[in-house]
Amino acid sequence: MTQLRKKMLEELRGRNYSSETIRLYISAVKEFAGQFGRSPERLGPDEIRQHHHYLLTERKLSPKTVKARTSALRFLYVKTLKRP
Repeated sequence: MTQLRKKMLEELRGRNYSSETIRLYISAVKEFAGQFGRSPERLGPDEIRQHHHYLLTERKLSPKTVKARTSALRFLYVKTLKRP
């Protein structure tokens, strides 16, 4: 387990997120990082926009699902990494 994943898990558990939400958030961040082959710490707004577009157009996920995955990335950057 990477340090970033461990830190994110601690943040999620510390805020009493459900086990299903934790699973979804970790999975969403893993998929995001996998798309670019880099740690999310090294990715930014441009990659988030590309990923968002990919989820809607290539994966054809529903807007509700994309919103949930975007929430996972928002949690990662704002709460775990303390970025705006």
